[in-house]
Amino acid sequence: MKVQMHKAHPWHGISYGEKAPEIVTSFIEMVPNDLIKYEIDKVSGYRKVDRPQKFSNIVPALYGFIPQTYCGELVAERANTKTNRTTIVGDKDPLDICVLCERNITSGDILVEAIPIGGFRMIDKNEADDKIIAVMAKDEIYNQWKDVSDVPEQIINRLRHYFLTYKNIPGESKAIVEITETYGREEAHEVIRRSMKDYHKIFRSFMDLGM
Repeated sequence: MKVQMHKAHPWHGISYGEKAPEIVTSFIEMVPNDLIKYEIDKVSGYRKVDRPQKFSNIVPALYGFIPQTYCGELVAERANTKTNRTTIVGDKDPLDICVLCERNITSGDILVEAIPIGGFRMIDKNEADDKIIAVMAKDEIYNQWKDVSDVPEQIINRLRHYFLTYKNIPGESKAIVEITETYGREEAHEVIRRSMKDYHKIFRSFMDLGM
């Protein structure tokens, strides 16, 4: 067995998995009991504090991203096509993912195998910021859900509410983000494939150099 003697960069040094997009490796940044918003420092790869959660919202699922993905031209193209717009651009971040699981996981900075079953087409300040919805692989309860249509409406509404409000400031009526569509498994696979191609296009030179 080949042993890696240094910590891999969560975005660039970890694979999205051999079975992607049907099963993907997810790097989890946050868990539902976090009162601090964590995210990966893009340079070092370490998880950092972005900010304390400003209000009462807490993320209702494991939340992170799919390694070696990138929301660039192809992801933006899909968002424009599906919304009948022309000006949406990619947010230049890895593709976000929410992973539903029955057991309580108490801390992030971990890898989780996940099965994508759908997603939200989210637009944040005219940037494509899709949120893939997945279930944890081998989960005894949630593994029965094969498509987002199988998930109870209350869970989808909880996820929608979090993303639609987590950046809002009380007293301000203008929405910062919008969710234009809740899509199913096949569209989730398409978005993931596009994000993988976007990543390879942007970072191919670094990959060829083994960086």
